Order: sequence, then C-alpha cells, then structure tokens
Amino acid sequence: MPTTPHTPPGLPPVVPPRSKSRMTSALRGVALDTRPLALPVFRRLLLGQSAAYVGTMVTAVTIPIQVYALSHSSLSVGLTGLAGLAPLVFFGLYGGVVADRFDRRAVYLASALVTWVTTLALLFQAVAELRSVPVILGLVAVQAGAFAMSSAARGAIIPRVVPTHLVPAANTLYFTAGNVGQVAGPLVAGILISLPNGYCWAYGADSLLFSLLLYSALRLPSIMPTGSKESIGSNGANGSGDRTGGLRSVLDGVRFIAAAPVLWMSFAVDIAAMTLAMPTALFPEAAQVRFGGGAGLLYSAIAIGSVSAGLFSGWIGRVRRQGRALAIAVIVWAGAIALAGTVHHLLAAVVLLAAAGAADLVSAVYRQTILQTYAPDALRGRLQGVFTVVVAGGPLLGDMRAGAMAAATGLSLAWTGSALLCIVVVLLGALLVRPFWTYDVTSVQECPTRATAL
Repeated sequence: MPTTPHTPPGLPPVVPPRSKSRMTSALRGVALDTRPLALPVFRRLLLGQSAAYVGTMVTAVTIPIQVYALSHSSLSVGLTGLAGLAPLVFFGLYGGVVADRFDRRAVYLASALVTWVTTLALLFQAVAELRSVPVILGLVAVQAGAFAMSSAARGAIIPRVVPTHLVPAANTLYFTAGNVGQVAGPLVAGILISLPNGYCWAYGADSLLFSLLLYSALRLPSIMPTGSKESIGSNGANGSGDRTGGLRSVLDGVRFIAAAPVLWMSFAVDIAAMTLAMPTALFPEAAQVRFGGGAGLLYSAIAIGSVSAGLFSGWIGRVRRQGRALAIAVIVWAGAIALAGTVHHLLAAVVLLAAAGAADLVSAVYRQTILQTYAPDALRGRLQGVFTVVVAGGPLLGDMRAGAMAAATGLSLAWTGSALLCIVVVLLGALLVRPFWTYDVTSVQECPTRATAL
C-alpha cells in the first residue's frame, strides 16, 4: 500500500507527486488559454490592442465630461452617442466590403491611422481651448467611422493568423484585454482629468497608448482575402477577394447570413441580450433611489466579472456545441441581470452583475468564434462589419429601451421584467432553430491559407 510522506508537526502536508500533477493539469484546464501568445503576429496585435483599449476608454470618459463642462447640458452629452451611430453603421457595413477587396493589413493600418489622427485633433482642441461642442461631436463621428472600419478588418485578420482550433482562445484573450481596459481606462481618466489641464493629459495619454497599436499594425504581414464562388455561393468573390464593391457586396454578406441559421441566430441572441437585458441606462436611477449611491461600482461590475471569467476560461475552446453554449451563456447573463434588479443591497447587486459579466464574456467569445470559423474567408470582412454594427448598436438600443421603459413602467419592470423576457425569447429561439442548437464546431475545416508568422 502506498504511504504518504511523513510531515513534521506544524507544517502543511506534503502532496504526493501524482496529486500535484493532477492538480496542475486541472488548473491548466480552467486557466486562461495563452497558447495564441506563442504566435508573434497575434502577440503583437494583442499587446497593441490592449494598450489601445485603455486609451480608448480614457477618451470615452473624457469626451462626455468635457462636453458637459462646456454645455452644462445632458442633451449635448447624449448627442455624443448619437453623433457616432450613423458613421458606425455605414462604415461598419462598407468597411467589411473594403476588407474583402483589399489587403486587410492596409485597411486596418489606414483606419487605425485615422483614429490616431482624430485623437490628436481632440488633444489639439483641448490645448487650444477651442471650447466648441460641435467640433468635438464632429471628431466623435470621424472616430466612430474609423473604429468600425478597423474592427471589420481586425475581425477578418484573426482567423488568418491563428489556427482554427485556437480562435476561441484568441478571442478570449481579446475580450479579456478589452474588459481590463473598461476597468482601468475610467480610473486613469479620473486621475488625469483631475490634474491641471486634465483634458490635455487624458487625450495625450490616449494618443501615446494608441501608437502601440499602430506599431503592431505596421508589423502585420500582407493579408489578402481568399475564397471562390464555389465555396461561398453567388457573392462574386474570387481568389483575390470580392471585386464587385458597393451595395451589392454588402447585400451578398447579408444574404449569406440570412441563409445560415447558425450565423443569424448568433446575431439574434446578441440583439436580444443587449436590447432586453442591458441595464446600464438604469444604473444612475438605481444608485439614487435604491442603493443610496454606488453608481461607479454598478458600472464597473460587469467588466470586473468578465475579466474574472477570462482568467478561468481555458475550458471555452474545448466546447463543441458552440451554438448551444452561446444560448446558455445568454440565458445565464439575463438571469443574473434579472436577479440583480430585485435586490436592494449594493454589494449583492454588484456580485450578480459580475456574474452576468462572466456569462457575457463567454457569450461574446462564442459569437465571435462562430462568425470567424463558420464564414468563408472571402466574406469575413463583410460579416465582421455586420457583427460590429450589431455589437456596438445593440447596447445603444438597450439604453433607449431601458430608459423609455423605466419612465413608463418603473425601474423594476424595466430591469427585471425585460431580462426575464430575454430568457424566454432566447430559449425558445435556440430550441426552434435546430441547426444553431446542434451546431458542432468540429465540422469546421481549417482555413488552408494562413498569413506568415513574422
């Protein structure tokens, strides 16, 4: 019979080597999967984007604060979101067309340069003390369009520089880095804005951090679209990507989604999650009338939960039924949101919102992974453009729904009642759309064309 090594009194027990090995294997199985970091191209992309995430959030917090300081009007602050909506939709869709026609490295680099120059312009208006809200709104519109273009290109690049079986891990790393930025960016912004000439410091920090993304884009290899008519149907793509351009190319992407239940259902559950269960517009009212403060904690709770889930996400890439997993993650998200709307203690609400954020990280990874691995390369840019519009536009619709519903029916129904409706809609939809519910990622073939790792 095996014996346990003798342990002197007062010291922790000695773990047998085999038990240590099992424990290590178990931890590796749930810890964040970092294997994509071994790929130099992806590693540079992630590092550059991680820095840009923090800078972007610094600017996202600074702009409304500066606009309110100049106008003393919440309406003007609300216009900052509206100013970016139309460019986001247009360039999200058209940017996907461009990414399917030209070198995706060039598209990504060009749109990133526009974003960087726009940030420098925000810095200039602060240094020059222009004190013009219309100027800021115009720069917000330009920045939103450039963001949409770069997102469409970047989403189409990742499956070309990362093997298919590592795409879920790569997306998890991206979303985790983004959520870290959502937590760190506002904290950095608060510190910088409080300094003398604080707006200048904030925009300057964003400009400096974003330059790291430019470096990573410069080091990308050339990534031309690939594909054939036979592989994607009548969308007009050839070996060098689609050359038709214009509205027809956008419609080709939309038609492909409409003919693929796995894709359109993944978009549908995201829209349901954001429009029916996104509670952020209710946080100021809840903090005032229910919790007696704590709006900052409410706003950061979802991102904190997403970061925590990312650290223990090694299992995500091993799930085969990704459609089913996506639906379950959205149901967990909505359930946690619904419960958070029933409690009257701030800490309990924060914990439940963090749980919702953890589920949101899982659903985001599966949404992005299904899109990137299911679609042919010749259509990835256009489909990623649609994805960008859905992901960025959904929360805006959710804010509008929550605010209008709270004004008409009260806080509880707008928060909990709508989230419960989300559960019903997603569950019924997922069960009825069988190709989505039974989708198995192992049926996806490895992309034969990979960019050279530099």
